[in-house]
Amino acid sequence: MENSKSYFFSSFLIVLLSAVFFLGIKRVLPNKIFSDKAGTTKNVLIDSMLIDAFEEEKKQAALDSLKGDADAQDGEGMSNQPVVYYPTDGIQFPEETFENYKGDQYLISFFEKLYQLETTGKGNVRIAYYGDSMTDGDMIVQDLRTSMQEQFGGRGVGFVPITSESAASRNSIKHEYSGNWKSQSYLNVKWPKRSFGVNGHVFFANDTARTEWVKFKTGKGKFNQELDNPTVFFGSSGNKKGVVAYVSGKDTIRKKMSTSATLNTITLSNGALKGIKVDFHQADSIPVYGFNFDDGKGVHVDNFSQRGNSGIPISKFNVPLMNAFQDKLGYDLIVLHYGTNVLNYGTLDYKWYERAMTKTVNKIHECFPGAAVLIISTADKATKYDLEMRTDSAVVPLTKAQKRYALNTKSGFVNLYQLMGGNGSMVKWVEEEPAMAGKDYTHPNFKGAKRFASLIYGQIKQGYEQFKKLRADKKPVASPTDSLKRKTDSLDAN
Repeated sequence: MENSKSYFFSSFLIVLLSAVFFLGIKRVLPNKIFSDKAGTTKNVLIDSMLIDAFEEEKKQAALDSLKGDADAQDGEGMSNQPVVYYPTDGIQFPEETFENYKGDQYLISFFEKLYQLETTGKGNVRIAYYGDSMTDGDMIVQDLRTSMQEQFGGRGVGFVPITSESAASRNSIKHEYSGNWKSQSYLNVKWPKRSFGVNGHVFFANDTARTEWVKFKTGKGKFNQELDNPTVFFGSSGNKKGVVAYVSGKDTIRKKMSTSATLNTITLSNGALKGIKVDFHQADSIPVYGFNFDDGKGVHVDNFSQRGNSGIPISKFNVPLMNAFQDKLGYDLIVLHYGTNVLNYGTLDYKWYERAMTKTVNKIHECFPGAAVLIISTADKATKYDLEMRTDSAVVPLTKAQKRYALNTKSGFVNLYQLMGGNGSMVKWVEEEPAMAGKDYTHPNFKGAKRFASLIYGQIKQGYEQFKKLRADKKPVASPTDSLKRKTDSLDAN
């Protein structure tokens, strides 16, 4: 009995001392347990252009303070300023405030293409969806693609790179490739041997001892049951000996890679396949970009995800090559979904990112003339403060910066942070049963990704439905000839 009492009092004393120690040390602990500063982690790619832009801001801030530059203002005064639109093809969306800005006026060209597709059943609409790890493995994008194709038609996963860090986790298409491909990415190579393709990568079959190959099979999904019109995209080269080879039935088909144009294509089948394996022979020095799979009608959405990307590397695109991709693929909407990798830079001032992304969006307009641009903000992210998980203090400032460069570049805007519930929403997503996000309090799981896609599609659809009403109500604009005829008729009547 004495031993039991002694054990009880010893345990009680340890607990008491631990509590006193914790309360004492808590006073000197920082409110935010984890550092805001970006660090390097094994297998995590670092966007060198993001780091450069952040460092450049220190110099820019000093210049702004000397000049009193208006761009240096925090933009808070924009909240109550009306955003007034001017008619586009006779259509004018109602004015908005900065607080509720969506910018559907700047998506009119995209909405018109959807309208023509919906009413005539002819033609196609194409979307390039650029993102970071949030869209890794076709997350979010595959569900958005399905929703679009359910309403407007279309089949296929679109453009797929030669190799992909997320190939094993992607369900919408089964993707394998040999391990001897040489690749360069716009994320970590500023000056590639050859210009990056539309997906931000360029691949080379430079192993002359072993054949490089890539294999695709149909994946899961309502509209992914066929590989329609498989087409390989590659660039110009002095190498005229390159050949692609693949099996069709019992025959092996060999096609020469003509490399004379800035961008070249070979369609390997004019029908639908269940799978295809393609070998590249004597193709060294030929820049290869990837394969496209679509049925040529309806809506197609290409997923150009890249872990660690801030969006800034897109500014390295080669304009003539991107113009050639635009001629081949015909993008109507470019989506930029970034922010996850921009939150950890120890700052609540994102003017540096706003400046860099403004240049990026302007570059996109050069690369893909005629395409509208849609900016999707960062989602909520939770960080531990005082031992409690709460919305990271950088989320709202970054979201406002993203909204400002969307407005300044005449782009549409989706506030994903607000759509998912705003302050504290990521904690709720993680703690729900079943959960919609992972324990990193940053990335959605498949259930959460599907919810994100539904929210994004819901806003696009809402804007499109409003466009159709405005289109039906618009007054015909008289041509100069009509005006002259009316004046002549009036004079004749007198």
